[in-house]
Amino acid sequence: MSKLKIAVQKSGRLSEKSLQLLEECGIKFPNGGGKLITEATNFPVQILFLRDDDIPQYVEQKVADIGIVGENVLIESTKKINIVEKLGFSSCRLSLAVPKEAEYQGLEFFKNKRIATSYPNILSEYFQDQKIAVSIEVISGSVEIAPGIGLSDGICDIVSSGSTLLSNGLKEVEKVLDSQAVLVASEDLDLEKQQILQKLLFRIQSVRKAKENKYILLNVPNPKLDKIKAILPGMNSPTILPLAKEGWSSLHSVISEDKFWDVIDELKVAGAEGILVVPIEKMII
Repeated sequence: MSKLKIAVQKSGRLSEKSLQLLEECGIKFPNGGGKLITEATNFPVQILFLRDDDIPQYVEQKVADIGIVGENVLIESTKKINIVEKLGFSSCRLSLAVPKEAEYQGLEFFKNKRIATSYPNILSEYFQDQKIAVSIEVISGSVEIAPGIGLSDGICDIVSSGSTLLSNGLKEVEKVLDSQAVLVASEDLDLEKQQILQKLLFRIQSVRKAKENKYILLNVPNPKLDKIKAILPGMNSPTILPLAKEGWSSLHSVISEDKFWDVIDELKVAGAEGILVVPIEKMII
């Protein structure tokens, strides 16, 4: 039987969350001891531990069938591979930054100036679209120090919280692109590997859907059921069960994480009591 080869970052910000996702999908594998390749014990996949910058190339060359990589790394690589799923973790942004004392009033600030970055392809295309001429200084690490040592007038780098910029005397001025972890695949997987990939995608989507929703239970006076149901529809409709207390029912439903607190407030105002909220481990729809 074929095994689907999946490339993940061997160390760094994506590594831990990538492996956690596979474990949440019920995939068991030995991990540790500095291994560069391991096999799942209960699912037909091999896991290759690689540098994140190498993953797009390995997938394009079919050394790996699929991979988990940052969207920013994928776009910069310009490799011909497909995004099959956006994974929703390791979110960040690629941004332009300048010394905090600079008087920045817009992108024209960068005209004919030097910008240090590890993402020359993305940055070049960005300024071409803006029709602004810049000089790009390509460096592989410690981009933040470039203005301070006179190498550049600004930088373009990955930003999460912005604390690294501040500690190096820089301020973020423009966002170039948003990025998150993505699952990528070779363009022409054979049928058997496509079927394995679809099974993996089903598990990933079930795990992600569960994290985006909460299971909610609440007690409702029967006369207020219709009003509560209008506030809190379930995946199709809420489950309603009679309580031992006459004239009351227990209502069970699912709400999305981003609407959670707004919905809770509405339910309380509408007469709901004894509200319990429970995390969902897997969600199959």
